[in-house]
Amino acid sequence: MTQKQRWTTEQIPDQTGRVFVVTGANSGLGLATARALARRGGHVILAVRDVEKGRAAADRIAAEQPDAQVEVRRLDLADLDSVRAFALRVRADHARLDVLVNNAGVMAPPRSLSAQGHELQFACNHLGHFALTGLLLDLLAAGRDPRVVTVSSINHRKGRIRFDDLAGERGYSPMAFYDQSKLANAVFGHELQRRLAEAGSPVRSVLAHPGYTATNLQTSAPVGLVKLLFGRILMPLAQRPDQGALPQLYAATAPDVRGGEFIGPDGRGELRGGPTRVELSAEAASAETGRRLWEVSEQLTDVWFPFAAAGVPTGGND
Repeated sequence: MTQKQRWTTEQIPDQTGRVFVVTGANSGLGLATARALARRGGHVILAVRDVEKGRAAADRIAAEQPDAQVEVRRLDLADLDSVRAFALRVRADHARLDVLVNNAGVMAPPRSLSAQGHELQFACNHLGHFALTGLLLDLLAAGRDPRVVTVSSINHRKGRIRFDDLAGERGYSPMAFYDQSKLANAVFGHELQRRLAEAGSPVRSVLAHPGYTATNLQTSAPVGLVKLLFGRILMPLAQRPDQGALPQLYAATAPDVRGGEFIGPDGRGELRGGPTRVELSAEAASAETGRRLWEVSEQLTDVWFPFAAAGVPTGGND
């Protein structure tokens, strides 16, 4: 993973027999990830909010790879009822999973609430993925070289988790709450690895970020400064989704990846380039922040991770 010998999708090992769940797989980074995995023989579950768009994505993959193994399933990460229903359907049809790629996200909308009353970005980007991971963890523990890949952002380094105002009732800034959700992704991935290792689980938690990549997160942002800046002015500097997806593909498939690592682009400022190991912010790696976010997330989702089933009995939900 050096500037001279950058890792590409051609180096993904054969994934035949492995089962992947990729959230937000109908466009952008998720679609690029699903396409690359299917091309290497993986069975990919496209977890999408809009089933029609998901089917169109599956058709695109099949047109390129006629023998691709893909299936489309509805998942609205902002609705915890949808997360539970998705997990139940997957459990009914699959005895194991090998990799969960927590990729989907929303960016900088006006303040709005999820079906359960949580701030939308925190609900979709973090709480939905937290719940989904917990509900599928025992299937992952039965997998081959199992991994949870959670996609964060450079912006996690600017984030602050407002434990006293997670819903933005006292004040809301679209980008500040986006940064909060991306920090929550990073904290979750780091804390998950700590708990998996403590339980003796075979599952590894790995973090990734795409640098600055042209996706519909920017172009579909509400009209305003965010859309003007990221969706138009800076867009020529962005890399394509197939390039931006390389860090999460590396995290999901490279044999030398270790639990707890953070994979991002190797270029200046981590904005673009081939995948390499990068650093978490001190706040993301904070044991106290990890414990506190974990407990809050359990309470808000009512999902308690089965670490005893994933590895050595721990004597409790923790």
